[in-house]
Amino acid sequence: MYDLKQMPFGGAEFADNPEQRCPCLLLLDTSYSMNGNAISELNAGLIGFKDGLMADPMAAKRVEVGIITFGPVQVVQDFVTADHFQPPTLIASGDTPMGAAISQGVAMLRTRKDVFKANGVPYYRPWLFLITDGAPTDLWEQAAALVREGEAAKAFQFFAAGVDGADFQKLASISVDRRAKRTRLAG
Repeated sequence: MYDLKQMPFGGAEFADNPEQRCPCLLLLDTSYSMNGNAISELNAGLIGFKDGLMADPMAAKRVEVGIITFGPVQVVQDFVTADHFQPPTLIASGDTPMGAAISQGVAMLRTRKDVFKANGVPYYRPWLFLITDGAPTDLWEQAAALVREGEAAKAFQFFAAGVDGADFQKLASISVDRRAKRTRLAG
């Protein structure tokens, strides 16, 4: 006989919303070099990102947002659907441990996909977005190998965006398509 009070119920988060999911993990540089206008624009960009997702009812149900910041590496937001996502206010400090952030992000995506599989929830290939204004201050080569392996296995799609001051040659070394995108944080 089973004691129902002792049996965990997994997948409760999927009961109200059984839609196919698309995990979107944002790896955001919050190192000290982002202080001032850059961090303000990044915060404004997160609000615009939320607004854009909410403007599309299907995206609001399907896109799951997670955030890892680096400077230092922290999981700021575990995966939530866009309708539950509340953009945090990021503060700049520390160095740029980009390699550690990428490694943690790949592991976080793998864990999320395992949750989907365990609960029978279909999902699209996850997106992993990196936004930085600098170059890694840690060992990044292993993280670059994880990106190449993940892209080759179609485990996720990786996008690197650099803003003024970013080391685009280094970002291109991490990106599979060897092209790092130069971008402005806010319009």
